[in-house]
Amino acid sequence: MQTRQFPHIALGFGIVLGVVTVAGATMLPLLTRLVVAEFAFFVTSIGAYIAFRHSRGHGIASSTLITGVLCSALAVFFLLRGIALWPL
Repeated sequence: MQTRQFPHIALGFGIVLGVVTVAGATMLPLLTRLVVAEFAFFVTSIGAYIAFRHSRGHGIASSTLITGVLCSALAVFFLLRGIALWPL
């Protein structure tokens, strides 16, 4: 796998995990939902970083820019989802 492909894979993976965490809110245990949210946050954050770094170094391509923005949005979603799930 090349590094430039990772943001696209991270975006797809983040969308799938987002659906799992939202749809499986009542079926999955709390710790599982927390681990999924944390893992998805890291994967989408790394995907956004690589996409923006690739855009800066090789010129701005619309697909890479859109992927980076969507990965950033998913990273924020998973961050807020993980904070909301954390029992206080």
